Amino acid sequence: MSAGNDDEPVHDPLRAAKQDLDPILETFVYLYTESRRATKDLAREHGLTGPQVTVLKLLDAVGDLSLSELSERIKARNSTITGIVDRMQRDELVLRRRSQRDRRVIEIVLTPKGRQMARAIPVQPMQMFASALRALPPEDVEALRRILRTMSDHVRAQTEDPST
Repeated sequence: MSAGNDDEPVHDPLRAAKQDLDPILETFVYLYTESRRATKDLAREHGLTGPQVTVLKLLDAVGDLSLSELSERIKARNSTITGIVDRMQRDELVLRRRSQRDRRVIEIVLTPKGRQMARAIPVQPMQMFASALRALPPEDVEALRRILRTMSDHVRAQTEDPST
């Protein structure tokens, strides 16, 4: 038989890996897209952007945060968060205040208007994900946590040093 015979099954490890990974990647894209769509729709209803809703909800849930802490929790660069916070401060949703714990640190604080808006906006994407996670057995949640942490570390390393 010749190497070009179409009747012979060809074992292509790259093709097999792609077939295994594609459904997982498609699921990530679906979850990301649906989360962004739901957040964007909610934000638009309140005259905000998706990232502004995220900042409002986060500050409402955890309290005042420095710019660096906010950036870390949202997984965005300080420069990106600075622009978001600038617009939110302009719209009187947040203010910058010197930390009482460490006078060198400036914290981002919700204004009463920002707190009211944060509480008026449901967190539909987070509620959907939380509900789906609660439906999983505890051992699957732990495995998922471990896998996602490993993936996040890998992506973070690649974005900090693209040669890796």
